[in-house]
Order: sequence, then C-alpha cells, then structure tokens
Amino acid sequence: MDPARPTSSSGSLPSSESVESTTLVEQAPSALYRAGYFRWVICALLLFGTTKNYMDRNVLGVLNKTLQHDLGWNEIDFSNLVIAFQAAYAAGMLLTGRLIDKLGTRLGYALAMIFWSLASMGTALGNSLMSFAISRAALGFGEAAVFPASIKAVAEWFPKRERALATGIFNAGTSFGAMLAPIVVPWLNARWGWRGAFVGIGALGFVWLALWLAIYNKPGEHPRVSRAELDYIRSDPQEAIAKTKWSALFPLRQTWAFVAGKFLTDPVWWFYLFWIPGFLQSKHGIALTGLGPPIVAIYLISDVGSVGGGWISSSLIKRGSSVNAARKIAMLVCAVGVIPVVFAYRVNSTWSAVLLIGLAAACHQGFSANLYTLTSDMFPARAVGSVVGIGGMAGAIGGLCIASVVGHVLQWTGSYKVPFLIAGAAYLLALALIHALVPRMEPANIH
Repeated sequence: MDPARPTSSSGSLPSSESVESTTLVEQAPSALYRAGYFRWVICALLLFGTTKNYMDRNVLGVLNKTLQHDLGWNEIDFSNLVIAFQAAYAAGMLLTGRLIDKLGTRLGYALAMIFWSLASMGTALGNSLMSFAISRAALGFGEAAVFPASIKAVAEWFPKRERALATGIFNAGTSFGAMLAPIVVPWLNARWGWRGAFVGIGALGFVWLALWLAIYNKPGEHPRVSRAELDYIRSDPQEAIAKTKWSALFPLRQTWAFVAGKFLTDPVWWFYLFWIPGFLQSKHGIALTGLGPPIVAIYLISDVGSVGGGWISSSLIKRGSSVNAARKIAMLVCAVGVIPVVFAYRVNSTWSAVLLIGLAAACHQGFSANLYTLTSDMFPARAVGSVVGIGGMAGAIGGLCIASVVGHVLQWTGSYKVPFLIAGAAYLLALALIHALVPRMEPANIH
C-alpha cells in the first residue's frame, strides 16, 4: 500500500487509501499495536547511542577536580574547555542537522559516531589547556549530530501519537550516560589513569556502530517490519518528498519557538553535566570514587522524568486532547516541578541536595522530550533534522553563555547560588515564549 496522502490545499478529499489507513488506526489501535514492535528495537538503538554520547561528554565533568589538580587549572580554565566544546557543538548542530537531512539517518549517524568517538579517544593525547580545547571542540562538533539524527529516526519510524514517548525513551540515554560515567570513569582512572578513561569510553562507539549498521534502515525497506506495522507507522498523512532550504526555515515562528526553548533550557542541563560532580565534591566533601551513588540517584530520577514527560503528552492525546494542549500541559508540569532546585545550593544534607537536583533533572528531561517532539509535530520529516540542528545550535550558544557565567561566578565567589536560580526560572520563561510564538502549534508553511 502506498503512503496515505494529505488533503490538498485546495480542499480536495484525501485518497481512499488514506481514509482506509486512518480509519483502521482510529477503529482498531490495539490490533495495530499487536501487529509489530520492531520500531521499539530502533528506539532502543537510539537510546544506546545517546547513552554513549553523554558518557563521552561527561568524562571531563567527572574528572574536573582531578585534571585541575594534575594540570594546574582553575575554574575559569575549566569553563573555557566547556566553552570550546559548546562553540563547536553550536556550529556542529547547524551543519550536522543539514548533513543528516542530506545523507539520511543511517549513514549520517554512523559517520558522526566514528568522528566523535575518535575525538573522545584523542583527548588522551592532551598535555595542555590548548590541546584539550582542540580535542573538546572536535568532540562537540561530532556529538552535535546525535539529536538531529535521533529525532529524524523517530519521525521516520513512529506516528505522531507515539513520538513524544519514543523521544522520551531515547532521550533517557542522556541520563544513562551521565549516570554511568561517574561509575566507569573512576574505575578506568584508578587502573589506567585519566588518559585510559578517555580512550576506554571513546572506544565503546565502535561497538554501537556495528549494531547500527546491522540493524538500522528505513521502515519501508526493512525486512523485519511487518505490513501491519508499516501501515501503523504511516498512519499519519505523509508529505511529498522535497528539499527544504534553510532560508525557508528561519522566518518561521515555529522554528523560533523551538530555538527559544532550546536556548533557555539547554544551558541548565549543561550546568548539571559539567558542574554537579564538582559541586558535590567541593560543597559536600565527596571523593571522586564516591561520586557514583549520588550521581546515579540524580540520573535515575531524571530517567523517570524523561519517559514520564513523553508519556503524559502521549496519554493526553490518546484520551482526546489536542497535540497543542497535550504538549504544553506536559511542559507546564515539568516547568513548575523544576522550581525547588533554587534551594539546592543552601541545603546542608547531601541527599537533600541530590533529591532537589534529581527532581529538576527529571523535569528537564520531561520538558525536553516534549520540546523535541514539537519539531515533528509542526514540521515535515524532510525538515526535522535541519530544525533540530538550528535549535541545538541555539542551545549550545546558551550553554556557552552559562559556562562563562558559572566559571567566573565560582572563581570570584565560590557560590552556586546564581546558577541554581537560573536553573529554577528558565523553563517557565521558555514555555511562555513558546506559547507566545505558536499558541495553536499550526503546521509550518514551508515553501
């Protein structure tokens, strides 16, 4: 069966195939769920890729105090390394998103994994701040492809009603990676030093690469996808294949809504990734080898938020809510849940601080899962990678700004008050801007 065609702009009726497919989905969703589940294997593969991505970028945060001691860095030096990563990540998000749209998800993601894994391993060769900055910049540029590729894969493999949940599941890899790093990195560091930690974590990318090349393909070309599951994946109206120019995306309110959300909220996540291990060590006296339990707790809690945030909006849609209402209600719940993190810097109990940060990280993940899904809600699949790349660039620029602020604030005052206040306020502001720009989340009119 050919993919269903949408109603034309002139008002003509959809084809009989479209009506048949849509009616089948509306009248017998449970039958379609039983028809096949291979799309969730693809989702698991995306989850593993995101986990590897965040293990690579989190090695530096875990080894922050160790490298400061061994190489004589201060907080501003460390923030400059984060800035080098963020600047390259910003450029990479813009360019790799476009590259993913041109090369396709399978090849584009594979090339990105090779590039950033080699960059991660190459950090072990560093001896100076400049050599570390070059390696971190290369890592940031390559890692920028993970979200454009993953969001595009979700758009290819899932109908709209499941995209937020699928995005939430693969986005949980950001927490898994950040959770595994403080367990694996100290172990590697104890046996082979910090250079061995960079090499060991980077080499894992080639294990994932073998799985990706063996498993991934488009659903219409995949031998493991049944006809019923393919019909279910294609149950949304399919747009005609065409190229999308960047010049057609930048004037759109839908693009700027995603950009605003990423610019305001991504920096908070970067702060958690790069500075929370140091916060726990300097303010709560935890040794490098003792970071595992509190960091694991934070990111286990955040994984619940990642899946839960996607589940909230997907559940609301299945119960009859509009996509617009479902996404924004879920994001509002998450934005309110973040607020208590403003007290994390002043509590004396380590585990009270951990729970406050864990709650905020969970709400960030739930917010992020729905924010990413807005792109596939409002844009055709051919443009999703480019839009995610533009938004990711904005988020990386925001992360560059927060890195400079945190580094200088900590060097001058030693207090985490300002970063935590920013973390508590960012999400409500982001949601307000998103709603102002796309109050009804109309599909983007791309010419």
